[in-house]
Amino acid sequence: MNNGTSRENIKQGLSVGIVLKQDQRSGKITRGIVKKILTNSSFHPHGIKVQLEDGRVGRVKEIHSKAA
Repeated sequence: MNNGTSRENIKQGLSVGIVLKQDQRSGKITRGIVKKILTNSSFHPHGIKVQLEDGRVGRVKEIHSKAA
C-alpha cells in the first residue's frame, strides 16, 4: 500500500481506500476503483481527492493495487 498524498501514485482504474467527507472524524475507509482524479496539485497532505466509479468522492488514504 503506497502513499495517497502524491498524485503520481494515483491512476484511473486503481483500487484505493478513501475517506469520505462525512467519515473524516471517524477515519472510516471506503474501498473503490478510481474513476477520476479531482486534485490538480501534485501533492496534498491529506490525500489526493478522487471520484470512485460509483460516484463517491474522498481523499486517498491507501492504495491497494496497480492500474491495469
